Amino acid sequence: MKLLLVAEYRDGKTLGNSNELIAFAEKVGGEHAMFMVGSVSSLPQYDGKLFLADAEKYGEYSPTVHKHLLLEVIGRENPEIIVFCHSSYGWDLAPRIAWALKAGQVSEVVDYVEGTLVVPMCNAKLRREVEVNTDVTVVTLQAGAFGLAELPTASPSVEQVDIDGTGAIEFLGYEEAEAGGVDLTKAEIIVSAGRGIGKPENVKMVADLAKALGGEYGASRPVVDSEWVEHTRQVGTTGQTVAPKLYVACGISGAIQHLAGMKKSEFVVAINTDKDAPIGDVADVLVVADLKQLVPMLTEKLNVR
Repeated sequence: MKLLLVAEYRDGKTLGNSNELIAFAEKVGGEHAMFMVGSVSSLPQYDGKLFLADAEKYGEYSPTVHKHLLLEVIGRENPEIIVFCHSSYGWDLAPRIAWALKAGQVSEVVDYVEGTLVVPMCNAKLRREVEVNTDVTVVTLQAGAFGLAELPTASPSVEQVDIDGTGAIEFLGYEEAEAGGVDLTKAEIIVSAGRGIGKPENVKMVADLAKALGGEYGASRPVVDSEWVEHTRQVGTTGQTVAPKLYVACGISGAIQHLAGMKKSEFVVAINTDKDAPIGDVADVLVVADLKQLVPMLTEKLNVR
């Protein structure tokens, strides 16, 4: 099995999600090389061959040009699997490559089991195994699904990639999203509500506990999608990525999308009626209890200290 890993470069720096690509390649167990449009001044730590195109010349993103650069490398390497992160870069470029190669594409892969790609379904409550019947497979990886036990320290062997041609789109730069709502990234304590809180009226219960602890309250995507909480309080890959000193997950099962947004928390307490909920795998303390009874009791005890 031969893989080509597509690393990302933004604002003059290689992104750390390249380590997730390497972790996936190691799980597959195949030979692999890496491609990136970037700079020799910021190379990924990677013990292998890196095909590097100059971002100064080709732009940090230009859909047509980057596609042709990548197709040039694919022609040299003939990989069986081409791997992107499931990011804005991957969302845009992966289907362009799949179409050009007439290859099957599998998005948001969360595992690789005995030669089969695994993806979430039913809002990550279930998983399904996917087999592709084309010679080449294009894959995007769900953020946080694959990790390395130890971060790489090696330097890659660089091979330059150059092509002729320009694209119709010119990359001008990045624009920060307009700030709004609460910035959970600055909170040292976060109490988050999941689908398990049962109904919108119970959001106040979670907010009250957060206030008693001197923190902020957040929410998982299902709670935000149900419009029980505003999007600015969402934690996860499509919300905010947080790293508080204490993270309390109330009725959150632990979908990978959510875990990726809070896995760097220093201490995690999960309250759930299901002792086998995935959140238990990352929690320092898992309390198997009815949160509608436990949370108000905790809040009351904290308020009378």
